[in-house]
Amino acid sequence: MDYIGVFCGGFSSEYNISVKSAKNIINNIPSDYTGVLIFVNREEWFVEILGTKTSFNKNDCSFILNGTKTKLQAAIVYVHGDPGENGKIQALLEINDLPYINSGPLASALSFDKWFCNEFLRGFNIPVAKAILIKKGETYNTKEIITNLSLPLFVKPTDSGSSYGISKVLHEKDLVQAINNAFKEGKTVLLESFLDGKEITCAVYKGQKGLITLPLTEIYTENDFFDFDAKYNGNSKEITPARITEKEKIKTENLSKKIYSLLQLRSISRIDYVLVKNEPVVIEVNTTPGFSNESIIPKMLKTKGVTQADFWKEIFSVELKKD
Repeated sequence: MDYIGVFCGGFSSEYNISVKSAKNIINNIPSDYTGVLIFVNREEWFVEILGTKTSFNKNDCSFILNGTKTKLQAAIVYVHGDPGENGKIQALLEINDLPYINSGPLASALSFDKWFCNEFLRGFNIPVAKAILIKKGETYNTKEIITNLSLPLFVKPTDSGSSYGISKVLHEKDLVQAINNAFKEGKTVLLESFLDGKEITCAVYKGQKGLITLPLTEIYTENDFFDFDAKYNGNSKEITPARITEKEKIKTENLSKKIYSLLQLRSISRIDYVLVKNEPVVIEVNTTPGFSNESIIPKMLKTKGVTQADFWKEIFSVELKKD
């Protein structure tokens, strides 16, 4: 029997969201594989399979099933945040020569860090927001920040997802607290100029016929921005397909494919934008986008008329193809 491990959990605030995504993926894995949930936390890594719980051996990617040592044939890393979305588990899998369905360690680490990713893209003349980086313990001047970026501005941990630690700052008096909140989620903090426009997102994956984009989604929220509450507690509207012109759609899809190729991504990735004067400006790149039934990509698939099972079947056929 071919066992495929779906890694979930992790060390960040996104543990439960990751578990929801992983369980949904398990329910839609191709029938020639048996899905195995592998829970990752700082205390232990353990496997859940067929109603049983057993330890996971990181040294050789094995576990004990019915008294027999069992090894994985492949893996999907669906840990949102550290140590999955940043590529650490992928590096472990490569050391064990275990095939996996994800972007590699370098692409994952680069995409996960909002500062490094956007600076990389800026080098290829891809439009991103004007930004400033602050490291933990580093001194900064709030007046200089506001002079450079203006108000409102966004404060974000560079290495966290799901909108944890992100603030929209309207007044200088709130900037220090916003920076302190962001440092609770990471060691470096990104300050970005506000982009005034329509927020949209584009999902890209590698299919049998090359790079494929799913229907674009427009994100509208009555909250001040698409924060955690808007994203996961129903305080937003996700409109698929996005209410944009055909020209804007084609421009966004082409830019997304270019970014996917430049970063050497694999499997499914989602790239978030703000349309500013009809031009897509990158907010961030997500190599492990949410995959619960409430998440954006399953809704994109539904709009396109593709089942999640058929989607993963195509991903498997491409990403696990032996050269």
